Amino acid sequence: MNIVHGTWESAPATRWEDGFLSGNGHHGALVFGEPNDERVVATHHTLVRPNGGESARPPRLADRLPLLQDQLLAGELHAAETFTDGRDLQWVQPFHPAFQVRLRRPSGEEPRRYRRSVDFTTGVVKSVCEGWSSRVFVSRADDVIVQHITAAHLDIALDHRLPGAPLGLAVGDGAVLTPEGALLTLRVRYPGSDTAYTGVTLVVVTGGRTTLTPPGARVAGAESVLLLTRVLRHTGELDTTPHARALRELLPAGEDPYTLLLDRHTALHRTAYERVTLDLDADPAERALPGSELLEHPDSTALLERLFAAGRYHLLSASGLFPPRLVGLWTGDWDTAWSGAFTNDANLNLQTASAAAAALPEVTQAHASLIERQLPDWAENARAVFGARGIVAPAHTDGESGLTYHFNREYPLHLWTAGADWLLKPLVDHDETDGARDPRTAHALAQVALFYEDFLDRTDKDGRLVVLPSYSPENRPANASWGAINAAMDLSAARHALQTAAEYHPGTPEADRWRALADRLPPHRINADGALAEWAWPGLDDTYDHRHLSHLYGVWPLDEINPYDTPDLAAAAHRALELRGAENDSAHGHLHHALVAARLRDGERVAHALGQVLKGDFFHVSLMSAHYPNRDVYNADAAHTLPAVLIEMLVQSTPDRLVLLPALPKAYPKGQLLGVRTRFGAELDLTWNPQEATAVLRPTRTHRVELRTSSGTRPLDLVAGEDHVLALGAW
Repeated sequence: MNIVHGTWESAPATRWEDGFLSGNGHHGALVFGEPNDERVVATHHTLVRPNGGESARPPRLADRLPLLQDQLLAGELHAAETFTDGRDLQWVQPFHPAFQVRLRRPSGEEPRRYRRSVDFTTGVVKSVCEGWSSRVFVSRADDVIVQHITAAHLDIALDHRLPGAPLGLAVGDGAVLTPEGALLTLRVRYPGSDTAYTGVTLVVVTGGRTTLTPPGARVAGAESVLLLTRVLRHTGELDTTPHARALRELLPAGEDPYTLLLDRHTALHRTAYERVTLDLDADPAERALPGSELLEHPDSTALLERLFAAGRYHLLSASGLFPPRLVGLWTGDWDTAWSGAFTNDANLNLQTASAAAAALPEVTQAHASLIERQLPDWAENARAVFGARGIVAPAHTDGESGLTYHFNREYPLHLWTAGADWLLKPLVDHDETDGARDPRTAHALAQVALFYEDFLDRTDKDGRLVVLPSYSPENRPANASWGAINAAMDLSAARHALQTAAEYHPGTPEADRWRALADRLPPHRINADGALAEWAWPGLDDTYDHRHLSHLYGVWPLDEINPYDTPDLAAAAHRALELRGAENDSAHGHLHHALVAARLRDGERVAHALGQVLKGDFFHVSLMSAHYPNRDVYNADAAHTLPAVLIEMLVQSTPDRLVLLPALPKAYPKGQLLGVRTRFGAELDLTWNPQEATAVLRPTRTHRVELRTSSGTRPLDLVAGEDHVLALGAW
């Protein structure tokens, strides 16, 4: 294993947060690596616990909207606090683990010459010592958790007893002998519900003897044991017979099943993972360190290399049926913070920010899948809350419902209208990179534009459209309530959605209408501090110390505000960034800050924001991250967002522009970034050192773009199929 593309430890995990991870975007596996009492926690993206959210509906407030708009325009800046149906805060259904596959060795000997590792290129989590080896991966080809163990004697069981499990779970288990060895099942029904989930594990034993030890099985004298596990969520009873048969069908006659399963999986996983790599010319001795020791060197380029690789690996592994949750695809505890949900007003887009540039269309496809299945719910949100056609996205979802029902006075998330554009932006980036417009994205954008046609029906004294109510997640003006007027994010989102919908529907009357509507939106406001105001409405004062940077949506990920086309606004955005506090030191806040700083060409501010995370003890030994410093609250934001920050400081692109080394901190004077994709349809390799930088472009489309480097600006004519080498000189 190339240590840049994996990590290792010399001892098993004692905390589930330190367990190494594998996943295929459907199933996940969290592996402790303990030879005498191994625990592999199985997870699945569909596992959410009923809590009332499954039947919650959006508030029906449309008939009260005109009065609220009148009140806000009249200066009643706390009026939105009563724009509710009086319900208590309802969280979405919380994500939880399924069970642990537990393997006990009767001998209980102290492991000698122990090592556990995870290979990012294959997704295999391995632990070895004298008399024991275990290899675990989750197949991207066959959607199954695969465990291969070499040990003579094993007790095997499926164990639902994990931290935080609610009282009243109805649990049933089964074990039967089979020609392969044994079949284990575990059924868990939620309290007071017909909804349940079932684990099915086929135990395939080579050599030795298998006996039943309910609820599990015992293997004695074996050469090796192969376990194949699937998790199924269902309502009512489930016949496990066809699922057991499907697992048996994965076993080839006369061939080594583990090798065949791994080869099929690796063909998909490795291909995706290896598309993009980063080399910062790190010290080989530091590259060889176990992750726990490397984390103690926060200034090490070897640490940044490994975290970039781990971030790509975990992001890919968490994306399939859905994109990553707040916890990616993994948890060892039923008590997941913020329900382990998809938090749409910042976290989901930050986690998937690298997908287009880092050549992970698998992530974008998962993101698109989540959106597509929820569009009918988004349409109901628009009708119920705003009385409008089109769609409005919720700020939180459990993956099942896309309805807006998670809100209260302090978090009036039902007022957030920018969500659909924010969530569709990664799909637009993908289309630009790919060179083809997906009709599903075109349809969704048209629905967003229809919403704005109905919603934007008020004007100011100058005849400009007014967005009201308007909400800037999750902040409020210093002198008003959370629901206000003309939040900068709402202005940027409306303008972008209308213009982009028009681009996706050229030559239509609707496109002309949408462009005209976008032109009537007001400009951004610069406040008395010289900063881009979070609310463009006069008299609304900024609240600077906040973890969210929603008002800088126009800088990142949009291209509305940039140093080249809008230098005055870019300067104001930079001033806003300077004034922004870190509030509670959330990882997503620091890395969002870094992404905006990179777009504004401030490399040292990027370095500072990265340093806050690298020096703040945000990463577990597993290289999965935490939400707060000192590894407080398991959370994937930092792990998944960090690769995007490193790419943005090295390469930025739009459909018509390429910016090289825009925000490279002095701490990284030498390196190589290979395989990144641009939004004008070219693959790019970048190499740099203190004396020179070189870029190699492999375009798939013939196009002229503007090249921006530290030495100036010039046009670049690209021809499809012809490599283009750029010698940039000293940067």
